[in-house]
Amino acid sequence: MSKNKETVTKYMEAFNQQDHAKILACLTDDITWVLPGVYLHKGKAAFDKEIENEGFTGKPVINVSRMTEEENVVIAEGTVQAKTKNGIIVNLVFCDVFEMENGLIKKLTSYLMTITDKK
Repeated sequence: MSKNKETVTKYMEAFNQQDHAKILACLTDDITWVLPGVYLHKGKAAFDKEIENEGFTGKPVINVSRMTEEENVVIAEGTVQAKTKNGIIVNLVFCDVFEMENGLIKKLTSYLMTITDKK
């Protein structure tokens, strides 16, 4: 596994644990996190505030189904399950685009979509 993929794997594991220190250790100081149409955060302090979103409680369950790398870009796809403060379970699919610099995440663009059970 490449150094970049190792960093993204550590980041995902740390996010599952909501371990702020481990998450932040995967980032450059000038990290940019974009959720198109929702937010743009710059710097570790802004990133840190978004780790535990106010609308949710507990730890998310993140499962990566595929990771692809080309040059200094790693793309991770998967699912997230999270619980809102109202007790509602939210199921999402994601595609995260990680732009890497020296083995650290310099920019993260997150594409999220809520999915519903069609049973």
